[in-house]
Amino acid sequence: MTTSPAALGPQISALLLTNKSLTPTSTWLATFLSTQRPATPLTALYQTAVFRLLASDITTSLSTLAPNIFPLDVHNFDLQSRHLPGPVVVQVLDIEDMSKSRWEQIEAIEALERGEGTKGREIVRVVAPEEGSGDVVVGGMTGGPHKLLLQDARGVRVYGVELKEVEGVGLAMSIGSKMLLRDVSVARGVVLLEPRAVTLLGGKIEALHKGWREGRKASLRAAIEASERERG
Repeated sequence: MTTSPAALGPQISALLLTNKSLTPTSTWLATFLSTQRPATPLTALYQTAVFRLLASDITTSLSTLAPNIFPLDVHNFDLQSRHLPGPVVVQVLDIEDMSKSRWEQIEAIEALERGEGTKGREIVRVVAPEEGSGDVVVGGMTGGPHKLLLQDARGVRVYGVELKEVEGVGLAMSIGSKMLLRDVSVARGVVLLEPRAVTLLGGKIEALHKGWREGRKASLRAAIEASERERG
């Protein structure tokens, strides 16, 4: 007898939680499974679910139960330091390389638009993963430290700053890519990113990514022009 995808829901949920700390809502999971073909192997369903979740807006796809979200007082500036056990899955809404000038950031974005990333001083071609492959593509570290705007499943936005270099964090990251925070430190409302507490899951929200690149370049150019007017 053929097992329907819907019947495999509990197993898919368990795999997502165990392997990726992803906790989809029952509505998201039911909708996803209803679109899959009968007799699809469990492994293939799991890989496709991972791909779809990493490409989704987590404010509509992931559950908002503690400890998988930021606490209500995460922005409390009076708390000098605290630890969040997590795991908290967040999506990246903005990224800035604090070591680069505005022109350098514009040039980096334009290089990525041409499909070029950097590895040291070598130019490499950036390739997107295929749906269902289970693979993810993340940006390399070129410069830094980086400042990121992070959003949890409840929609709370918090800035994160690299305390130590985190492999894969860089301007080549896709907007909407997902990160897993576990036992992370927060200092005066800012998440401190370091390798021991951060796992890059990958992913991309296409509409946000395109809008960010266009808007980021425009804001950087406007800031440059304003600075030139002040000097002139």
